[in-house]
Amino acid sequence: MYRILLVEDDLAIRELVEYNLSREGYRVSSVWSGEDAMAVVQLRSFDLVILDRMLPGVDGLLVCRELRSHAATRSVPIIFLTALGEESDEINGLREGADDYLTKPFSPKVLVARVEAALRRKQEGY
Repeated sequence: MYRILLVEDDLAIRELVEYNLSREGYRVSSVWSGEDAMAVVQLRSFDLVILDRMLPGVDGLLVCRELRSHAATRSVPIIFLTALGEESDEINGLREGADDYLTKPFSPKVLVARVEAALRRKQEGY
């Protein structure tokens, strides 16, 4: 069973994502801030991170950079799930280390498919 960390400050979106991923058999842990995300990854390992860009305190880009800078989390796939949908936002997110970028509003089915694809690529060593 894959473990996913969801970093999202909007409760409704957090519940929607948790529900859909849990229904597919994923174990989801969620936090609402960048600070909490960086703390929890030091305590537990995750197979994938879904990360909002606009978080209270430490923003998602910094969290992404931090995850990429540590050996223990360097290879963990990161999917940005964010309202920042400009082309430049997506490019910045991918350049900072995200493996995928999905904008809000989003389809929960598409998110699940992208999670599956990211985990498949990780398992196959890509």
